[in-house]
Amino acid sequence: MQAFYADRFVLPLPPGHRFPMSKYAALRDRLNASLPDIDIRPAPAATDGELALVHTPDYIRAVADGTLDPAVQRAIGFPWSIAMAERARHSVGATIAAAHRALTHGIAANLAGGTHHAGRAAGGGFCVFNDVAVAARLLQAEQARRSRRPFRVAVIDCDVHQGNGTAAIFRGDPEVFTLSLHGERNYPFQKEPGDLDVDLPDGCGDADYLAALEQALETLQDRFDADFVFYLAGADPHENDRLGRLKLSFDGLEARDRRVFDWAWQRRLPLAFSMAGGYGRDMADTLQAQFNTFAVALDYARRWEALAR
Repeated sequence: MQAFYADRFVLPLPPGHRFPMSKYAALRDRLNASLPDIDIRPAPAATDGELALVHTPDYIRAVADGTLDPAVQRAIGFPWSIAMAERARHSVGATIAAAHRALTHGIAANLAGGTHHAGRAAGGGFCVFNDVAVAARLLQAEQARRSRRPFRVAVIDCDVHQGNGTAAIFRGDPEVFTLSLHGERNYPFQKEPGDLDVDLPDGCGDADYLAALEQALETLQDRFDADFVFYLAGADPHENDRLGRLKLSFDGLEARDRRVFDWAWQRRLPLAFSMAGGYGRDMADTLQAQFNTFAVALDYARRWEALAR
């Protein structure tokens, strides 16, 4: 299984900034040490043309040259730097690379990504460009050149925060289905309606979460015939996450991951996944949850490999 990283672009954040930038390199180190069957590669940069499949030219240019409106920059939550712009571009490139790999090998990953708060002309919530939206649009454009049949994409978003940017980008699009399971009272406080939004109460634990996920996947299956899946495997529903407000255990998160991977596997749907959010009070908790996601993914990647023999 291949996975792509962009952690060499480290943002110069001010002291006390709440974004745990070091988690990306720490996850790569952990995977290299403990799951050597995962082939971890540097991410390419998304091109302006690829970004323009979703984002406006003015926004792409302002991110690149540091001329974003101050209010937009504050909403993103990072000060501008060349590293910020390059990291955002390479994070999109990682999801594009993972999507291409998943098309031919079943499963692939972005060690970061899941930047679902970014809309067409603005970012927010530590998200600059929307990696899943760009990769989905690129796959659709590429597949359209090969076949007259529409290429239908399902986005299964299990970050604890609603994927408002993704929902807004794809609203009314019959070829993309956006499913989001998230904290009802969590950021963003003004939700953007997607195709299926599952609002979870503060303190939601394993059993209720997994029941809600099962119902959501059944609804997705009933309403949409997907060709490809993007999965945002947020670690922030964990009970010790600083921003999560839910109460999932490590076992609950692992069961969530296994159910999503199994749902795609049973339908032989290629799947690209990203880590999305994770803000553990102890960063070791976030890394453990993310490591568990990769261990489950590797199990299903091996099933795809066996199928190809």
